[in-house]
Amino acid sequence: MQAIKPESFFLEKYNLSTGMLESVMGRVLGKKINYADLYFEHSTSESLQLEEGSVKKVSRDISQGVGVRAVAEEKTGYAYSDDISIENLFLAANTAQYIAKEGGSPPVPVSTTLPLTHNLYPVSVPPIDIAVEEKMRLLESVDRVAQAYDPRIKKVTVSFASELKRVFIINSQGVMTQDVLPLMRLSVTCVAEEGNRREIGSFGGGGRHAFDYFFETVPNVTAVGVPTAVGVPTAGGVPSEKRFEQYAREAARQAVLSLSAIDSPAGPMEVVLGPGWPGILLHEAVGHGLEADFNRKGLSAFSGRLGQRVASELCTVIDDGTILGRRGSLNCDDEGVPTSRTVLIEKGILKGYLFDRQNAHLMKMPLTGNGRRESYAHAPMPRMTNTFMLAGDSVPEDIIRSVKRGLYAVSFGGGQVDITSGKFVFSANEAYLIEDGKIGPVVKGATLIGNGPDILTKVTHVGNDMALDSGVGTCGKDGQSVPVGVGLPTIKISEITVGGTA
Repeated sequence: MQAIKPESFFLEKYNLSTGMLESVMGRVLGKKINYADLYFEHSTSESLQLEEGSVKKVSRDISQGVGVRAVAEEKTGYAYSDDISIENLFLAANTAQYIAKEGGSPPVPVSTTLPLTHNLYPVSVPPIDIAVEEKMRLLESVDRVAQAYDPRIKKVTVSFASELKRVFIINSQGVMTQDVLPLMRLSVTCVAEEGNRREIGSFGGGGRHAFDYFFETVPNVTAVGVPTAVGVPTAGGVPSEKRFEQYAREAARQAVLSLSAIDSPAGPMEVVLGPGWPGILLHEAVGHGLEADFNRKGLSAFSGRLGQRVASELCTVIDDGTILGRRGSLNCDDEGVPTSRTVLIEKGILKGYLFDRQNAHLMKMPLTGNGRRESYAHAPMPRMTNTFMLAGDSVPEDIIRSVKRGLYAVSFGGGQVDITSGKFVFSANEAYLIEDGKIGPVVKGATLIGNGPDILTKVTHVGNDMALDSGVGTCGKDGQSVPVGVGLPTIKISEITVGGTA
């Protein structure tokens, strides 16, 4: 990507100067304010959709604005404007500063630029700049591959979304930080019909990559990461294919496979989770409980438990915002702090939480680079980036063989989690019965019901096949959504309550 200096972009585009920003920062600070920042954002986004071979949507939007934050210990004042002007900056500063009930301070120097410690998305041409015609050709190719998979595929919808976001952050410590973030995602949904039965399959992926990422040749395992030796059918039996072809065949495979699904049994049983996307259960059932705001307030099942055993000794859980090109990766978080690799649980022992600036200050802990916000219209809070469990030593096939009767869940849909209790309910999009150590029929209607911290103590096997998801994750918290990544090796849990329909 061409080197862009966001401070020059914002200052020139909105007729601002460093001196003006110093005055704004001085206005927001007061005697009771211990931290303040300005967050500028300019984002261009694009969305295209092809449905049943016809173009259904092409849109392009621009979003811009600035958020002003004042922090006084546990209190936060936040104001924002989508009209970036010096007048609105002062108005937002006055509003945010109001929580301190004090007059402003002298101007604060903001001339020090903090260099980024890594470049995790070295994209020469952002996907947003690729011609619409080229993107439509990609969608048409995906449509053809999915349609050709099986005559029972009756409808295909393909969508592509891309974004280029520029951010510029100034804080009361006199530091400026800047970043330019590309992001893209390709999604495929297929509808299969047989007799009176109709089923849906979906798949996709992306990240902070160049557009040609979708045209790279990749080995063909099932898109959920399960090796063919385990016994789950691959997407068409092709030894290798382009990534967009894999997405298309995988969505079609899921839809066709569901036509033969039987009702899931119910009750407590052994459960094996496949690698990759099933890490969403780890993200929701455990990850949110390790965010610092919940723990500072004593609302998490993990509150006050640093140094204690919270999981099987086989479990090591990491949050890493520094993985090249990943959807959840950032050069710096939305407070200008460089992202890092944070060990949350090490061999079953709780080692740390995920921090933004405010909670790190209040809990007297080091920053981890996990202060995130949806946009300039939102104040930051502790959030995950890419959260996953490290691989173990077990062979996935041996894990399956160790199960007398249980469930093998390889893909998940929606779920609900209570942070305070840790209780969760997740629905499995693709799951199989395991009978006498062999993968049996595919089942429908399976849900997993349990308690996050308790589940980790019941992990008896961790596979050597850790995989990250394909790049589709979006996490919601307190009304804010941010892109994230998840990952998991194949793991066996000695007992989970399975809700079913049989």
